[in-house]
Amino acid sequence: MAQVSAADVARLAGVSGQTVSRVANGSPRVDPATRARVEAAMAQLGYRPNRTARALRTGRTRTIGVVVRTLASVGNTRMLEAVTQAASARDHAVLVVTLSEDAERADTAFAALADHGVDGAVVLNEATPSIHEAAEPGFPVVAVDADTSERFTVISSDHAGGAESATAHLLAQGHASVHHLAGPAGSFAAAERERGWRAALAARGATAPRPLRGDWTAATARDLAEELVADPAVTAVFAANDQMALGALHAAHAAGRDDLAVAGFDDVVDAADYWPPLTTVAQDFDELGSTAVDLLLALLAGDVVADRTIVPTRLIVRESSLRPR
Repeated sequence: MAQVSAADVARLAGVSGQTVSRVANGSPRVDPATRARVEAAMAQLGYRPNRTARALRTGRTRTIGVVVRTLASVGNTRMLEAVTQAASARDHAVLVVTLSEDAERADTAFAALADHGVDGAVVLNEATPSIHEAAEPGFPVVAVDADTSERFTVISSDHAGGAESATAHLLAQGHASVHHLAGPAGSFAAAERERGWRAALAARGATAPRPLRGDWTAATARDLAEELVADPAVTAVFAANDQMALGALHAAHAAGRDDLAVAGFDDVVDAADYWPPLTTVAQDFDELGSTAVDLLLALLAGDVVADRTIVPTRLIVRESSLRPR
């Protein structure tokens, strides 16, 4: 079967080859009716633009890199899925590289992106501290969940606001204070969620207990929570993510503490099916991924974008925070 060319599409759509090229490259310089006619002709003929030829012509590979430290956490996996879907919808491929704990590997990861000719990169969560040392100046980067940087565009969820709302909700149930199972040191999201927890306690005149720091996993959180459930004065726990909240619920059940109120963060797919169903703060991962890709493509187009974009979070109240005391 002969390969369909841009000229074939142009003949069927009744336009010039240059117009077909503009549509294929996502140029805004095509009126909507003409774009629809060209796209219909592409679909009818099964036309697929030649990425290699287009890269030689435009200097762009239409490939973006995604840098992530681990895919073991639910948040990272959902963010990667959202970024991948958003990039695909904008006709961009995605190349994923992972980082280890050492800086040398971070350099290697960004070198790999350069070797593959990616146009820019989205850096996720715990990988963001590495970009200051590893990414070359001038390389377009959008960092998800990072401190504001002069070199990089940042997008993040409203972690502090979400944590504050969850903690305030627990206090409103009549608890004297709320204990915190915190995320790992060095994590921007963990630090922001701890900040929101402290702010809610301070605003209501409650003392902040010593946070217990985990690693995002349910197993570690269960071990930490055994200390909390052994104390009958501990009646409410805010966990930095839903997996750690699951660990707290497990420890509470094992200790016969069915009165312990628990809230988490993320709203994982199974949060409503925990027992009891989990009160949590929902992040809009689709919005984070879509906006991160939008910001990166705007940077590549030479547009001016905001240094930081904050995506709202939303408290979802379920039975886990409404336990009878």
